[in-house]
Amino acid sequence: MKKFEVYKNIRKRAVIMGLPVSLFALMMTSIIGSLLFIIFSFSFSIIIFVLVFNAALYIALTNIRRNPALLHFQKVFPSTISNKKESQLKYEED
Repeated sequence: MKKFEVYKNIRKRAVIMGLPVSLFALMMTSIIGSLLFIIFSFSFSIIIFVLVFNAALYIALTNIRRNPALLHFQKVFPSTISNKKESQLKYEED
């Protein structure tokens, strides 16, 4: 009889419409905000602007998902940590 291992980290790789859950939530927040914006200021140019904005946001989020190094600017922590005191005294001389 086969034994199957329980996979508990399924949410780490969950994808909705090609986006991870956190980026999908950001996209849905943007869409809901856009709908409210359209409702309260109804204009044809606003509708076109909102459609273009949401399409550009979706393209940007999918590019960030494919290449996460786009948002990685620098290391947070140094490569080595030392509590050695920096002193100008020279104990050994040649």
